[in-house]
Amino acid sequence: MIRIGILGYGNLGRGVECAVKQNPDMELAAVFTRRNPQDVQILTEEATVCSVAEVPEWKERIDVMILCGGSATDLPEQTPVYAEMFHVVDSFDTHARIPEHFARVDAAAKKGGKVGIISVGWDPGMFSLNRLYAGAILPEGADYTFWGKGVSQGHSDALRRISGVKDAKQYTIPVDAALEAVRKGENPELTTRQKHTRECFVVPEEGADTARIEKEIQTMPNYFAEYDTTVHFISEEELREKHSGIPHGGFVLRSGRTGREKENQHLIEYQLKLDSNPEFTASVLAAYARAAYRLGEEGGSGCKTVFDIAPAYLSVKSKEELRASLL
Repeated sequence: MIRIGILGYGNLGRGVECAVKQNPDMELAAVFTRRNPQDVQILTEEATVCSVAEVPEWKERIDVMILCGGSATDLPEQTPVYAEMFHVVDSFDTHARIPEHFARVDAAAKKGGKVGIISVGWDPGMFSLNRLYAGAILPEGADYTFWGKGVSQGHSDALRRISGVKDAKQYTIPVDAALEAVRKGENPELTTRQKHTRECFVVPEEGADTARIEKEIQTMPNYFAEYDTTVHFISEEELREKHSGIPHGGFVLRSGRTGREKENQHLIEYQLKLDSNPEFTASVLAAYARAAYRLGEEGGSGCKTVFDIAPAYLSVKSKEELRASLL
């Protein structure tokens, strides 16, 4: 059994616990939290809830630590530290900082003789793999990535920080016309505004100036100003009843041509439709935890990304079973 540790028990950490239960070669050993461990209730009776301060005491009792913190401040600090102690997997998703994060984790993992796999999830992660595969197969072509329809947790947080906003959810929605143009092989050049719209459901505080809030949302740089953004003001009860989930998903497409005169058009499309963004991400993390463990058993060390992991390392099935059943 692969002994799993979970660092952080928010939406993602709870999802990882559920994912471990669905993998017959894994068992949850411990959950580590910055909260008072007595206040954290988990689903796995045989696992222990510990303070983050106790992590070093588990070096010989955990095979893979799955890090479930945020990319802004948690993972840049945590992953290099724990990669010296355990095989680790994280979901670091700040795309521009991945090379920097990779270098730090690589140095730490090699120092400790461990394997660290970073930026695991669906984007970066599964979408990244599909962009790589499609580009390698159709070198003469163009990539298109559409996100949604789904809840953007970062953009929802930006809404809640506006003065006069009590609570809010924001959905990213692909523009149907743009998606269909790609599917038709038109290879359009699309601006940010042409690819996605944003829809906001906002609970205003009593007496708040909703006109000001709407204008502040629609002109917010880096979040909404570059998009066609619709704002709906609703009650707290409606938000709770209709917008309590965290769905997401999207599409990766590559449109390309082959032939002597490039006369033949091809389209590769990969789609995800997720009821729960964190639970799906957690399931990807669990699969890559298996890969980290297997690479470690082979004597590997250092940092890896999804590009470096052979698919067979992800499956609970043996290579013989895979060849017989899936190939």
